[in-house]
Amino acid sequence: RSLLYCSRTRRFFFIRCLWLEFPDLEGCQTQGDTQQELLANAAEALEGYALCLLENGQKLPSASNPTKIRLEDENSFISLIQTNVDLSKHTKSVKKTLTIPAWLNERALAEKINFSSVLQNALLKELKIG
Repeated sequence: RSLLYCSRTRRFFFIRCLWLEFPDLEGCQTQGDTQQELLANAAEALEGYALCLLENGQKLPSASNPTKIRLEDENSFISLIQTNVDLSKHTKSVKKTLTIPAWLNERALAEKINFSSVLQNALLKELKIG
């Protein structure tokens, strides 16, 4: 699942640090010494935050329009942060047993279908999560 959220970054010249926060995601913030490090940290923070919400049965808030985000000062700027959230990464998995027709199983195996992935995607769609 791909996520795209606006972030607010502030450059602190006196300590040579960049601070980034997601206004739509309370408490989701990170820092970096360089722009490249900050963006990598931001994608990781966004993914972790999203997984935590989903694991606890909460929905992700809608992303704000970038023009609605207030900047702190002239050292602040808006960025769009995108990350691909692997909903099975860093989460506990459970084994499920299911029954399908033999012919369907044979065709899926012949096509090298990943049963777990198909079931996860179907459940995400059914639950309107992904």
